[in-house]
Amino acid sequence: MTSSLRRAFPFAALAAALAACGQAPAELPLGGGSGPARDGSVGVVQELQEARREAGAGVEATRRTAIVEAANRVAPAVVTVNVLQTQELRTRTLLESFFLPPRASRQSASLGSGFVMSENGIVLTNEHVVRGADRILVTLPDGRDLPAELVGTDPVTDVAVLRVAGENLQAAQIGTSEGLLIGEWVIAIGNPFGNLFSNSEPTVTTGVVSATGRHIIPSSDEQGFYLGMIQTDASINPGNSGGPLVNVLGEVIGVNSSIFSRSGGSEGLGFAIPIDRALRVAEDLIQYGEVRRAWVGFDVEAIAADAFGRSRGVRIGRVAPGSPAAEAGLSPGTRLLQAGGRQLAAPLDFQNVLLDLRAGDEIVLTPEGGGPLHLRTEALPSVRAERIWILEDLELITVTPEVHAERGVRSDRGALVVGISPELQSQLGFIVGDVILQINNVRVSTAEAAARVLGRLRGHGTIQIYFERGGGLQVVSFYWRG
Repeated sequence: MTSSLRRAFPFAALAAALAACGQAPAELPLGGGSGPARDGSVGVVQELQEARREAGAGVEATRRTAIVEAANRVAPAVVTVNVLQTQELRTRTLLESFFLPPRASRQSASLGSGFVMSENGIVLTNEHVVRGADRILVTLPDGRDLPAELVGTDPVTDVAVLRVAGENLQAAQIGTSEGLLIGEWVIAIGNPFGNLFSNSEPTVTTGVVSATGRHIIPSSDEQGFYLGMIQTDASINPGNSGGPLVNVLGEVIGVNSSIFSRSGGSEGLGFAIPIDRALRVAEDLIQYGEVRRAWVGFDVEAIAADAFGRSRGVRIGRVAPGSPAAEAGLSPGTRLLQAGGRQLAAPLDFQNVLLDLRAGDEIVLTPEGGGPLHLRTEALPSVRAERIWILEDLELITVTPEVHAERGVRSDRGALVVGISPELQSQLGFIVGDVILQINNVRVSTAEAAARVLGRLRGHGTIQIYFERGGGLQVVSFYWRG
């Protein structure tokens, strides 16, 4: 220790405190004096300032964590998706019917998030964010507003693709959702509550991968079925839908889509669409304008559930003549253990596998008591065949409390099939007594609602219908050109 430092020792703590506060300690008395600084004080000050710089540099290095770096890489690609929609006004009272003209409507605004996935202006978001949009405006993090063209949507997976024209667009780096580790850090980026904040920069929340392959069965009218989702406890709030879920490498691994909440806000149960699935859907929408899904030619049903309603396996329920399944020798009643390398505990597990297949892909099935069976998928028959006119051949009634008690169905709402033509029954597999619960990603509560949804979807390609049969959940997909 130098002599000057020894003399300064009684006042070293004070000097360090002043330095930390940004005050120059040039007038600090040394050796107990009260006058100007003596010779050698400059060396002491320099040593203290150097120590402060070294300490600050160490702290600064610890601040720039992998999460900070990952957020900085992806945030410039995250956008706000602003939507204008026309809503039909419905009268609730007799008095309102006197003042509102027939078919009165109004425009309403909503918003969500999205991210630029290529520098040529392709933006990925959720289908429910842009559903029914009359006009879409994308706001970049730098505040620029760009009109957006809707390239295509897929209500089944809740994916939508937009296109914008702009300069210096920064695209997010795309990763993979394969091989995710339970407990690894993830980052949810988006624009919660959007315009309520003063700037257009996205918000970042962190958490971990809580689970993978989650199926979300809706408990309210506002939320539909989601299959094979990534679960995270990173906060996903209103306005975050469509934003990216990012790993610590700064790669997008999912598209934030939904939350499970009793309060309406984040409760640590957020869900994201795996990016590999979202990309397959986006590529089809960009190239073909529709999603080309695979057909295997058989349906599955749950093996008898236990007292708690849990099924412990699936079996083949129906095999279509001339289908890939029929040619492979599959027959009704055969129990399936695996499909595509995934265990099958419930019918939704099988539908999750089908969502990741394209026509022409090969899938490996493992039936009970037999070896692996390779099956080559085909395009949906209705893609190759004539159009289907459902409403002319399908008779539905609303499931009311009285109907629920009479028929003994499990669902307390939906559209009950009470009549169906033989031709449509052979095409779709519906039978009298089935209860339609959801069409694509839209819940159905009444027969009228089912008719409206099917009417809107006429000519929009692939349709997926979730329905109850014998107390269990089943799914059927078909292609409707309308």
